[in-house]
Amino acid sequence: MTFDEFLAARLPALLRYAVMLTGDPHLAEDVVQETMVRAHAEWGRVSRADVPDRYVKRMVTNTYLGWRRRAWFHRSVPVAELPERAIPDPAESSVVRQELWARLGKLPARQRAAVVLRYYEDLDDASIAEILGCSLSTVRSLVFRAIEELRRTTDSVMPTGRKGGAR
Repeated sequence: MTFDEFLAARLPALLRYAVMLTGDPHLAEDVVQETMVRAHAEWGRVSRADVPDRYVKRMVTNTYLGWRRRAWFHRSVPVAELPERAIPDPAESSVVRQELWARLGKLPARQRAAVVLRYYEDLDDASIAEILGCSLSTVRSLVFRAIEELRRTTDSVMPTGRKGGAR
């Protein structure tokens, strides 16, 4: 597969993933653009990876995490301003959903990435570990801590009065 073919097939999904990570469509475009420049320069190595898509997704994640580490990036990110979906979600206007997006945006970068990869990208622990460059137990810990924090901070906005984690 050539770089152009890869880009045509995977760019929309990579942009959606980056929007979920950054919470900002414009920043997501910057992250993906920087990643695609690097991927193009390294395409010989990238294309030989077992799963080039996973390799590039890891590059996107690393670019995002690198930007988060830079001092100039530490600013408020409007997580609630996600791009429109092709099929409208009736729950988008609910207070609970808006609060959840706001809470997701306040998670530490690696926890947020783990949650997005698990629940938005629907990846298993091994794939997440490969993308984040960590162990399986670290993935489970990141997701567990993120979910616990989301439950703890969303209890006050649950409309039924039940705990967020009640089953």
